[in-house]
Amino acid sequence: MKKIKKIALWTGGTILLLTLVLAAHIYYVYRPKADKYTKVMARIDVRQQLTQDDADKIAAWMYHQQGIDHVLVNPQTNIVIFTFYPLKTTGDKITADFKSAFAYPAERFKPSQQSLNSGCPVAATAFTYKVYKFIAQII
Repeated sequence: MKKIKKIALWTGGTILLLTLVLAAHIYYVYRPKADKYTKVMARIDVRQQLTQDDADKIAAWMYHQQGIDHVLVNPQTNIVIFTFYPLKTTGDKITADFKSAFAYPAERFKPSQQSLNSGCPVAATAFTYKVYKFIAQII
């Protein structure tokens, strides 16, 4: 009987320790972090019809801004999409600079919280993501 209790205590302690290590690992992996390789995508909606010449001028201007990685300008939908390094600039700064450089009525597109929550069905249903959210609420 004494040997069974000892085995049960060691087994329970090992399982508890491994569970804590797994929880810490999940928390560490899922936490948001930005480094010099991190890229963020943003979108500017222009409230005016753009021509291909306008799109070319916008793209050339955007590529000369600090921290911009890639730019796509669609004159059919009047949308500017760009990626940038968040350690060098912000989407709001680029949008403000864009508005002051061009006479276009424009604003940065920011999705609603509801859109963000329904954006990726894999993350919303993934077991590890649910564990991360649970641990994040506790901490």
